[in-house]
Amino acid sequence: MQLSVIIVNYNVKYFLEQCLVSVYKALEGIDGEVFVVDNDSVDGSMDMVRARFPQTICIDNNENVGFSKANNQAIRESRGKYVLLLNPDTVVQEDTFSKCISYMDLHEKVGGLGVKMIDGKGNFLPESKRGLPTPEVAFYKMVGLNKVFPRSKRFGKYHMGYIGEDETAEVDVLAGAYMLMRKSVLDEIGLLDETFFMYGEDIDLSYRITKAGYQNVYFPETSIIHYKGESTKRMSANYVFIFYRAMVIFAKKHYSGKTARLFTALINASIYVRASLALVQRFVLRSWVAVVDFLLVSGGLVLIKDYWEEHIKNFEGYFAPVYAQTHFPAYAIIWILMVFWSGGYQKPYSIQKILRGVLAGTVFISAVFAFLPDTLRYSRGIILAGTASTALLLSLFRLILHVSQFKNLRLGRVGQVKTAIVGKPGERERVRDLLEKAGADIDFRGFISVDDVVSSDVLGSVNRLDEVCSIYGIDEVIFCGKDISSSETMQWMSKMATANTTFKIVPEAGGFIIGSNSKNLSGELYTEEVSFAIADANTLQKKRLLDILVCLLKLLIGPLLCWFTGSPVKYFKSIFSVLSGRSSWVGYNESVETSGLPEIKPGIYQCTDGNTPYQLDTHVVERLNFFYAKNYEVAEDVNIILKRITH
Repeated sequence: MQLSVIIVNYNVKYFLEQCLVSVYKALEGIDGEVFVVDNDSVDGSMDMVRARFPQTICIDNNENVGFSKANNQAIRESRGKYVLLLNPDTVVQEDTFSKCISYMDLHEKVGGLGVKMIDGKGNFLPESKRGLPTPEVAFYKMVGLNKVFPRSKRFGKYHMGYIGEDETAEVDVLAGAYMLMRKSVLDEIGLLDETFFMYGEDIDLSYRITKAGYQNVYFPETSIIHYKGESTKRMSANYVFIFYRAMVIFAKKHYSGKTARLFTALINASIYVRASLALVQRFVLRSWVAVVDFLLVSGGLVLIKDYWEEHIKNFEGYFAPVYAQTHFPAYAIIWILMVFWSGGYQKPYSIQKILRGVLAGTVFISAVFAFLPDTLRYSRGIILAGTASTALLLSLFRLILHVSQFKNLRLGRVGQVKTAIVGKPGERERVRDLLEKAGADIDFRGFISVDDVVSSDVLGSVNRLDEVCSIYGIDEVIFCGKDISSSETMQWMSKMATANTTFKIVPEAGGFIIGSNSKNLSGELYTEEVSFAIADANTLQKKRLLDILVCLLKLLIGPLLCWFTGSPVKYFKSIFSVLSGRSSWVGYNESVETSGLPEIKPGIYQCTDGNTPYQLDTHVVERLNFFYAKNYEVAEDVNIILKRITH
């Protein structure tokens, strides 16, 4: 047998399906086998593999054993002369395997082979070729000299920028996304080091290949798409810690004495510097709008105070400075939190959500205000005026953000993506239908033919794809994998990488359209399958924050409210159940089956409580649970909680 392809999967079902479609096309005419090792995915990946690719050898782990151990499981069972470690978020060309095998057959000293990789937008990925991370190389990377002088043989060795993208050359390190090796070499040097759970194992294995007297070669005569982002979160501090700790393992294993100590010191310094930068970057990207909101709200309150003193009270300094120093920031934070929980920071921005959050904040401020002693109470008029100014300023700011991005005044609606589909008549109509069923909000401009057949809905031929996209202002091109080869798709992606066009691919017989426009972003997906808003990690975080806030509010007003519930013990017991994380204030109605829905904490109240005047049968309850999970917003919980409290 010539080739054993090994793919380790973890919750990337759609990427995996697209990858396997391309793998089996590339295996035509080659005696090969394909392994998929699953690290306890919960997205139905292996059910899909067994149903659509029954010839695949499946290995199911009941826990995430890591990248190295999972690959080793399949390597031990493999029978191929060559072993290929392949990431699931890749697409290979039809001739990728045949070209690589031919090269390896002709060059017996080559122990490992890597190929040219591009991302989902067609940009070359520099990690296609890398140098060994010696202390010197690590230092240049840490201080950024590799980016300042990318083609320097001294400073640019981390990504070997002095080697051309299309130049076959010997390199130090192969990328684990596509790592083709001789099985005989693996038998000689050993398998992947399972000390590396994730990251670093490709560097270690590449280094051991060269130490054994073999070569690692960068081979750009074929290329693959490596979407990235779905399995790796490179902007997270967690990624930084995991990656650089892997480098510490590498240093301790392969270096000794002063070199090892220097390398370890550099890596430890890098960990904290890069982790801090990652945290700052994530905070800025996620929080800058909220920071501007805080400044706007606080500034608005200060202006209102000054006006109030000058024109209403006719006495400058009527209000003590402590109000501006403590009360105003507190009011601003409360309003911003309520806007956040109302969805006011979700794109596309919505004036309705802004107003709803501001009004909720005013209610909360007023409730707290009522319990403050007279010495700490502030003017109700300024609170009401602050409500109006906050709503106005935040709405105007959202309008400015929207106009700057989408160049229109229709706040709440994003600019539609101008889309064209490349394929033959039958398949392109199927893809068009898939887009409609998926509810894709696009501006469909027409089809692009793979031949020279012209009709009223055909914009032009794929042979002139760049011209067609330029003339019609196409933002997004969707390739039908059945009608256009991966090779041609990648050629166009590389050619148009500098344009503003993005790309997606529909695998043959696939019920989804997938793509990713940046190595730092998760894949983008159009599919007929249902997605549940409540399954999103950020949404669950908002739900938890609301739970805590309601607990604090109920504790604050508990001495007054608990006597109206009929059971003070039960009142406080529910609060501490939510605070401890055992429950949430709102959950599913569990009188019916909920196994098909995302798992959430059991609720003190039920999502069906908003319909209490009516008798609900089982079917209605099931649908209400479904809609709650699918379209969940924090505001829905707020409405239910308020109804229950008032009830």
